[in-house]
This record gives sequence, structure tokens and C-alpha cells, in this order.
Amino acid sequence: MDVPQIPPVLDYCPTGRGHSVAARSAWTATVIALVVLIIGVMIWQALTAHGSPDPTVSGISPTAAVMDTGILVFREGLEAILVLAALTASLVRTEQGFWKPVALGAGVSFLASVATYFIAVALVSAINAPALDIQAATGLLAVAVLLLVMNWFFHRIYWTGWILHHNRRKRELTDNPTHAPSAVFWGLATIGFTSIYREGFEVVVFLQPLRLQVGSHVVLMGALIGLGLTSIVALLTFVAHYRLPYKRMLVLTGVMLGIVLIVMVGESMQEMQQANWIRATRINIAMPDWLNTWFAVFPTVQSLVAQVLAAAFVLGSYVIARRICSRRAPASPNTMEQCILPDCDKCEVGRLSASSGTRSV
Repeated sequence: MDVPQIPPVLDYCPTGRGHSVAARSAWTATVIALVVLIIGVMIWQALTAHGSPDPTVSGISPTAAVMDTGILVFREGLEAILVLAALTASLVRTEQGFWKPVALGAGVSFLASVATYFIAVALVSAINAPALDIQAATGLLAVAVLLLVMNWFFHRIYWTGWILHHNRRKRELTDNPTHAPSAVFWGLATIGFTSIYREGFEVVVFLQPLRLQVGSHVVLMGALIGLGLTSIVALLTFVAHYRLPYKRMLVLTGVMLGIVLIVMVGESMQEMQQANWIRATRINIAMPDWLNTWFAVFPTVQSLVAQVLAAAFVLGSYVIARRICSRRAPASPNTMEQCILPDCDKCEVGRLSASSGTRSV
């Protein structure tokens, strides 16, 4: 049985990390400084702001919703770019123009994602149910999907397995001379469509509870910011052919997405309490208003426990996967081992191969 080739865009387990000690130390110091700064600002605001947020008051601030939307769109867009780069890295060096139908399918998938958003809005609006029940249901669905995405063990199947699946289908089309040109064209276009549409569909699911809370115009602003950042990365990847620090970008956006998860869990619990799906056991703790406005932290037992459990779920799966990665023996050249973590010491995710003509930034 033939061993499948590793996608050119990914190197799963190289022997070296490729970063100098000075660069890694500078990066670590920068991250620590930013974390300390953020914690200092939060403590300062906690000391200067007073009052306990009312858990019966709905909605986060529009600015927070714009940031959450932008983070969601950019994170999904970054993954879409990496998947598309994995599919086209070897095709751009061929004379048959195989990358064109993949790009066409990806473009159609973007339009289909926009259409799906409006279809979802129409379906939600057509549901004859109290508004609070609709918000609670959509929020719960978005949280469930986001928890699945943030599970680091599922990430092996969810992302790297997804890339391998599409690369296998691509090779079956391009390496078989018996296939008609039209069949290869439409087959590659379908691969480009399905590889990107999944990310777009997830964005549609994530944006529905935010849209119900703050309105379509606020969500549109955040989506445009996320699309702008995604477009910059896409131009650098496919036009300028730069090799970006995808691993660090994935880790950073993963942390940001974890914060969005905490916000969505808090909002979902609040909406379920307002819809009388669950009880609201209040805690007599004075919380600053900015915790409610930016992080949807309310003084109720149910919401705080749910947010702690969500954070523990994500962090726990990361820590355990990290230990498995550090203890794992190096893979043999003929072993098709998939990454669990983007920042695993033995796993370089998102490194464009030198043969694809990229250059580092």
C-alpha cells in the first residue's frame, strides 16, 4: 500500500525547531510583558470601577461584540488560508493550471458562506418562538461547536486530518491520466469549495447569537475587520509568497478564541437564565461593570461555573495533549503522524516548503 505524501504546506515532525534562543527569549518576554500589562489594566479598572452587574441586563458592549466577531472571522479565515495553501502549494508549479479550479471553488465557497448567513438569518427570524428562547438556543449551539473546535485532541482530526483528506482527493484527480480534463476541473473546484465552506459555515453559526444580541450592523463591522486581516494574510501568502509565522499566529488566535469562548458561555448562560431554562443563583459579590461589558461575567453560580468548566476543558485538553507531544517518540519517515498541537516542539505546523518558492518574513 502506498504511503500518502505529506502535504507540501506542512512539515509534521521536523528534527529542529528553526528558531534561535535569542528570538525565542524575545518572543517569550514580549508575551509576558503584554500579559502583565493586561492584568495590570484589569486590576486598575477593578479598583476604580464599582457596582455589581445585573445578570438580568442583556448584551455585551458593541465594541466587545465587534472585537469578538473580528477574532472569530480572522481565526476561521486563517485556517482556511492554511488549508488552501496546502492544496495549492504543489499545483502552482505545474503547467496544467490545476490551482485555478481550486481557487474558483474557494471563491464560490465565500459567496456561498455569505448566502448561508442570510439564509440562517431568515430561518431564525421565521421561528415562531420568544426572542429569549431563540437567543438561548442559538447561543448554546454556537458554544457547543466552539467547544468542539477548541478541543485540542479533536484538532488532530478536525484540521490536520481535513487537510490530508483533501490532499488525497487532489492526488487521485491529478495523478490519474484516465480522468477527463472536465472531470479533473470540476473535481478540483469541488475540493476548493468544500475545504473552505466548512470554515464559512462555522462563522455563520458563531455569528448568529452575536447578531441577535447587538444587531447585524455591529456584526458586519467585526466581520469586515476579520476579513481585512484575512485578506492581508492571503495576499502575503498567495501573491507575495511570504512564509508567515503561521504557528505563532495559530497559537495567538487560539488564545484569543478561548477568550471569545468564555464570553459566549457567559452570554449563553445569561440568555438561558432570562428564558427560564435554568435557575439564576445570585452571589453577593461586587463585580466591576467592565467584567460584564467585556467578558460577560455575571454574579451567578451557574454562569461562573459554566465559564470555569469551559476554560478547564480547553486548558485541560491542551495540557494533556502537550504532555503527550513531549513524550512522543520521533516519527519514522514512513509514518504519517498528525499534529495535535500547533506549538508542539516536535511538530512544525504551517511551514511552507522551500520548494514552493516562499520566503520568510
